[in-house]
Amino acid sequence: MLDFTQYTPNMLSLLKRLVETETPSHDKAAVDRLGAIVAEEAKRLGADVEIIPNLQTGDHIVARWGTPRQEDGILLLAHMDTVFPIGTLEKMPYYEKDGKAYGPGVLDMKCGIVMIFAAIAALQQAGQMPKRPITALFTSDEEIGSPSSRAVIEGLARQSALVLVLEAAMPDGALKTWRKGVGDYILRVRGRAAHAGSGHQEGRNAIEELAHQILAIQKMTDYSRGTTLNVGVVRGGTAANVVPNEAVAEIDLRVMQPGEAERIQQALQALKPVLNGTSLELSGELNRPPMPFDDLMRVTFEKASAIAAAIGLQLKAGGSGGGSDANFVAPLGIPVLDGLGAIGDGYHSEREYILIESLPERTALLAALLRDW
Repeated sequence: MLDFTQYTPNMLSLLKRLVETETPSHDKAAVDRLGAIVAEEAKRLGADVEIIPNLQTGDHIVARWGTPRQEDGILLLAHMDTVFPIGTLEKMPYYEKDGKAYGPGVLDMKCGIVMIFAAIAALQQAGQMPKRPITALFTSDEEIGSPSSRAVIEGLARQSALVLVLEAAMPDGALKTWRKGVGDYILRVRGRAAHAGSGHQEGRNAIEELAHQILAIQKMTDYSRGTTLNVGVVRGGTAANVVPNEAVAEIDLRVMQPGEAERIQQALQALKPVLNGTSLELSGELNRPPMPFDDLMRVTFEKASAIAAAIGLQLKAGGSGGGSDANFVAPLGIPVLDGLGAIGDGYHSEREYILIESLPERTALLAALLRDW
């Protein structure tokens, strides 16, 4: 087992630099500043670096070690963007305390970027780089659904025998061997405006109609199938004395089983108005398909567990209701493991942190998977 404790100070130094380079998804210039650092680090480690340009979001960075071959390459996935706006560092700076490192994006997922470079550096220095090619893709838009990177992810995954995703581990260190699919929908209700006093009977209250629809939508939740729907945002009306002619609901869908999203979408499309004179308009789609714990995932996890055991680590399998770029890989029938990043908590909040002691151990696991797969 490679000893990564000696690399921890350098890993923390790079982590601090990355966290202090703020990268909100929609700020292209900001994400590209981090992309320049990532490209610089990859080149320093001898990678062939490709920049995939984007107009709206940051450029994607592809780093390749070895000559790509269709049959046996390993793809590493990490994202550079975070949910935190520019200026967050002023009230939420990077700092280390009581064995933890804090800061915006430290867990989700700048620690994963650091781990990739540390694993490659250690394998190179030990003369243990695998003969199989390794490709690392650093994307710019994961936090907003990966609209420009999905095709790149799927294209590179199809050229790979294994995909490793550096999202953070479960709090107990378990890998994420299943993830729910994620969908976003908007239901827009149109009614008829009227004066709430003198013309109440002439109006058609869009908010009232939406209330009926919200109850119907929430009842589509089926915990036995792992399916949940959540109406999380509601908007409508202009003033208390006006019968509202429009109301909007934003709906979050999470599904565990393949085919379930299609069933729910059909049910949403089949909704009918309850009040005469109102109409419904549905938009949206499944953003990420589900990643179930199927036979392929079981075999993949068992092989990873054997590799981990050989270096004295015991792997656990877990899962998450949230989505990641691993969701795009699973339907392709390509082995994928997620949650290989550091251990921590407080995603997307001022409490976000990693356990510093998890960095060397998780990086040792990553290096072993690259070397011994």
